[in-house]
Amino acid sequence: MERVLHFIDGEFCESVDHRTFDNINPATGEKIGVVAEGTKVEIDRAVAAARRAFKTWGKTSAADRSVILHKIADLIEQNLDELALLETTDTGKPLSLSKSLDIPRSAYNFRFFADFVKGMSTEAFEMEGVALNYALRRPVGVAGLISPWNLPLFLLTWKVAPCLAAGDTCVIKPAELTPMTATKLAEICKQAGLPDGVLNVVHGFGPDAAGSALTEHPDVDLISLTGETTTGKAVMKAASSTLKGLSLELGGKNPNIIFADCDLEDALETTIRSSFVNQGEVCLCGSRIYVERPLYDTFVERLVEKTKALVVGDPLDPKTNIGALVSEEHRDRVEGFVQRAIQEGGRVLTGGKRPEHLSKGAFYEPTIIVDVDSSCEITRQEVFGPVVTIQPFDTEDEVIEAANDTSYGLGATIWTSNLKRAHRVAGEIEAGIIWVNTWFLRDLRTPFGGMKQSGIGREGGVHSFEFFSELKNVCIKL
Repeated sequence: MERVLHFIDGEFCESVDHRTFDNINPATGEKIGVVAEGTKVEIDRAVAAARRAFKTWGKTSAADRSVILHKIADLIEQNLDELALLETTDTGKPLSLSKSLDIPRSAYNFRFFADFVKGMSTEAFEMEGVALNYALRRPVGVAGLISPWNLPLFLLTWKVAPCLAAGDTCVIKPAELTPMTATKLAEICKQAGLPDGVLNVVHGFGPDAAGSALTEHPDVDLISLTGETTTGKAVMKAASSTLKGLSLELGGKNPNIIFADCDLEDALETTIRSSFVNQGEVCLCGSRIYVERPLYDTFVERLVEKTKALVVGDPLDPKTNIGALVSEEHRDRVEGFVQRAIQEGGRVLTGGKRPEHLSKGAFYEPTIIVDVDSSCEITRQEVFGPVVTIQPFDTEDEVIEAANDTSYGLGATIWTSNLKRAHRVAGEIEAGIIWVNTWFLRDLRTPFGGMKQSGIGREGGVHSFEFFSELKNVCIKL
């Protein structure tokens, strides 16, 4: 049984009232441990520790911060097997995915920002011999970092690394469903020599609990959240009273646009991945697939064939492609979307049910639905599971209109061999990141974030530092 504790001011600790909640393995439904449940008391302690630590960490040189971040990356790599098993046990995802994606990328996030911070610069403006203006970049203070359950360590380190590199301190509130790798990261940071109080972890729930206490806290200067849109709205409201800086990466209902002149094999292989990797629990998954009519029947037939070949099963089995969803409650939610889609006239070509060979665990078969339109709930709301819809289209204008007919605007994928069309359509799609003939390919220097209800702000490279630091202008009269 794993006992997961808070990490405050360099020490692991219980909640003051010793309150806990259960940690469940979604692949088995079994209790694997208990987690300390934090409240405003623990948040207050963690924020106070972070505020004290900021006085020295904020003045530590970028070079010295970089050294510690590289040590953290080293230790993540050295603990890859343990971290991957913890991640899979918490989330239900295949262990092969945790080992090949989640943990290596977590280490790379620290390496990237450790190197990037040493090359940061600011601008200078000369006023024709009258004065010289130059900008100084300084850390902001204490950041509240709220991470999601789908890629727990991957997306947490995407926040922590630039936060620490910029000279800020932080209080982390991990998703209550996936607490273990955040706790292990705290242990790694202490081992790497990160000063006490610079990084703190408080476990617990969101509304009217640890999450609310963090977002409302007057001594927290920044809030960075990755989560769903409803949570983002609540965080934005809570943060407004103190005018905190906000970075919100929220939900997505991403279009995957496939023209008839695409490389069919490449499009099929990548679409299988963009539809069902991580059980479809990725905000960037292409859950709305649009196929140009001349290719529609062939594409649908081939995609169904490939989907049926996916192995749903034990996350620890190397042959498994699709593991468990993060909880039975979430599996029930995904199941409800599919049932309502059928009631609205949708037709399930494959999947649409719980696997018959798995008697326990939050498993759901990868599902393809057709005969729906843009008015259906299944094409408008984020399902966040292994469920996609496929619709035909006839013209470029038609598919652009359909792709943009959503309140979300996170990502999109375009498949075509026509370079002019690729540029033209990419320019018209309302989303923060567009992939052409690929998916999930990232240069960490580039801006990442959503439009509309998919978020506020951009992350990546200098864009992350623009959030985690402030510029002040100095004007010197000559």
